[in-house]
Amino acid sequence: MTELKSTFADRTMFAGHLGAALVFARVERRVNVGAFIFAALLLDVALWLFILLGLESVTIPADFGLRHQPAFVFPYSHGLVASAAWSGLAAVFGYAWYARLGGRSLHMAALAAAAVFSHWLLDVLVHVPELPLVGSGSPQVGFGLWNDMPVALAVEAAIALAGLGVFVHGCNAPRGRKVALAVLCVLVLAFTVAGMTVAPPPPSAAAMAASSLVTIVVVSLLAGWLGRPAGTA
Repeated sequence: MTELKSTFADRTMFAGHLGAALVFARVERRVNVGAFIFAALLLDVALWLFILLGLESVTIPADFGLRHQPAFVFPYSHGLVASAAWSGLAAVFGYAWYARLGGRSLHMAALAAAAVFSHWLLDVLVHVPELPLVGSGSPQVGFGLWNDMPVALAVEAAIALAGLGVFVHGCNAPRGRKVALAVLCVLVLAFTVAGMTVAPPPPSAAAMAASSLVTIVVVSLLAGWLGRPAGTA
């Protein structure tokens, strides 16, 4: 097996997190959808940064071409306790930001925390038991839906498309930007499916980590620009 210090965003759940973020953005339309997308992907941002720093790692097994399932060691980004801590930090940030704007601070804090923690809930659904409860030596959980990849991808597609439908239904952006946002989400879903089915083994560690971080930032910014309300620049 090949030990790598990185992975690529499209080789893990991505579109599903996007769908969850769109639901939160529909609940609180005064917050840019890009912020919720970044929050829902925050644990992966931490993962790629920690991989670059050598604090977490991923193993690419010899049968990757058949199963497309890397094995992760990621207690600081995807452990249950760590995920709760990242969610708490997001809540503090959301509270402080909305307090400055004079909004409903507790409401925003709860949504920010929920968006971040939704990542762990969706990951535990698809990963094999490898998400630690505390540290790397603690019990690990995961329902392993990726062991039945067609079902896993169907579930992820359903989450992504449902989130898109919910958000677009309540979004007052111009029609053209709604269509563009839908195209972006479908493209993300297509790349996710390709990454979990036909993609070759990952390339170099640094390139994978960097491309994953860039992907998250670009998708968050694009979705935030396309999903902004009508009349905003």
